[in-house]
Amino acid sequence: MAQTGTIKVLDSSHVSPPPSSVPTTSLPLTHFDLPWFPCNIERLFFYKFSHPTLHFMETTLPMLKCSLSLTLQHFFPYAANIMCPQPPGKPYIHYIDGDFVTFTVAESAADFNHVKANYPRDIKLLRPFVPQLPPARVAEDGIRVCPITAFQVTVFPNSGICIGSTYWHVVGDGKSFMHFMRSWTAVCRSGGDLTCLENSLPLINKDVIKDPGGIELVRLKNYWHWVSFSNENSGPTHAIAEDKVRATFVLGRAHAERLKHLVTGQCRDGVESEQLHISTFVVTSAFVWVCLIKSKDSATNNLSRDDDDKFYFLLFPFDCRNRLEFPVPPTYFGNCLRPGVVDVTKSELIGENGILLASKVIGNKIKEMERSGLRGAEHWISTLVERMKSRRLTAVAGSPKFHVYDTDFGWGRPCKVELTHIDYDGAISLAECKDEPGGIELFGKQA
Repeated sequence: MAQTGTIKVLDSSHVSPPPSSVPTTSLPLTHFDLPWFPCNIERLFFYKFSHPTLHFMETTLPMLKCSLSLTLQHFFPYAANIMCPQPPGKPYIHYIDGDFVTFTVAESAADFNHVKANYPRDIKLLRPFVPQLPPARVAEDGIRVCPITAFQVTVFPNSGICIGSTYWHVVGDGKSFMHFMRSWTAVCRSGGDLTCLENSLPLINKDVIKDPGGIELVRLKNYWHWVSFSNENSGPTHAIAEDKVRATFVLGRAHAERLKHLVTGQCRDGVESEQLHISTFVVTSAFVWVCLIKSKDSATNNLSRDDDDKFYFLLFPFDCRNRLEFPVPPTYFGNCLRPGVVDVTKSELIGENGILLASKVIGNKIKEMERSGLRGAEHWISTLVERMKSRRLTAVAGSPKFHVYDTDFGWGRPCKVELTHIDYDGAISLAECKDEPGGIELFGKQA
């Protein structure tokens, strides 16, 4: 048994789809996939589990791994590798029989209730429960072969379980991954009966994504730059900030409704109110954005106000499925996101009508993206990069529409779900409230 940080590794294995269940397959990466090199997504699911470790190993673990194997035959890209050739080659996903996800089982003596708490905790507290992807290797032909997915199950004896996941975003977005997670939990609950997935199988067909404007070439140039100047194990290389804490804030349905009324009540007239796109996501994002800017301003004791007229930016993901010039069904597996970026001057954000102005620009951006399709797509990433260079950009990750709490393996819904990759870049993440329909959970780090 290996000791790693605050955990003791009990077992490390590989889980593959059942033998011969998936043919050798190569999938190209679309212009929606390519911008995500080399981003990893890390998500932790915490469950109450009042049994000792031996009980878990003997009664729960076998079905957990069996159901994962069965589910992977329908979501095989997670068990595949990303093949990264040097320029001018194009990267692709490649699966051969026997490919796998890594699966680690560990034990922790940490206080489960403290680990999953909402109150501020050291930002590094969750790191031992995040699985590490295996290192990339370079094949004889010079192609870099990158494993895609790793899982780690950490048992807190007589208290709980954490199921941690790390995967390359380039394979699929959050909607695709949560489709996989809900499928895995359904198969596990059913005792391995795959018929429970008959009406919810993913569509793994890259031909669905069209490229009428030659966007792929623009994206490939960025990939070629990355693959030429990165090392074999390139991933997030920036360190997690010291002296930070992460916390969860719960915005109940009543709070969200009051925010909506606050925003509409500040409108000049009924016409302006009717034209606004007001949703829980819009007002929550606006509220958090304004609070963060005010908090940072207060923390730095900014008395000079020398940046009051500078634009501050908010980035949020926008799902393009069924909102393009061509049909993309909800079950499409892969990435289908575009960046939504809005700007407001700092003085306006922290002013009396800051939440109203932020809600307006966010809502208007959503309405614009719903009807603009791929127009201007060749500039999406370059524009975003310029905004990021300003160091005045706040990013939103996750979505209440992912239904992360609808993931019951058979021992109950999660008591907490966390996105940990946001610790690297200071983003905030959103999820539905586990205890109250219509509420929102917000996760972020603080000084």
